[in-house]
Amino acid sequence: MLSSYLTMAAILFCLGLYGALTKRNAVVVLLSIELMLNAVNLNLVAFAKYGVVPSLTGQMFTLFSIAVAAAEAAVGIAVLIALYRARGTVNVDEYDEMRR
Repeated sequence: MLSSYLTMAAILFCLGLYGALTKRNAVVVLLSIELMLNAVNLNLVAFAKYGVVPSLTGQMFTLFSIAVAAAEAAVGIAVLIALYRARGTVNVDEYDEMRR
């Protein structure tokens, strides 16, 4: 049963990594990072339930990770909106310089 959770988490993480490394849209890159964080959260919950000593610590770490991911998404979207207003694009290839 644990192997199915780990397989699903590995698939989610690989999809997120693929999206973060190959996509050019900054919003898609942020969504891919969130997908990778969700794969990690799935691993934490699975190990908390099916580990050697089942406990609630994995679930507590998952709640903390979800809170950090929500704050990261809010800050990331705010930065993207500011960059879009300044440059007029959300293409990550255009963001290689700090100033123009």
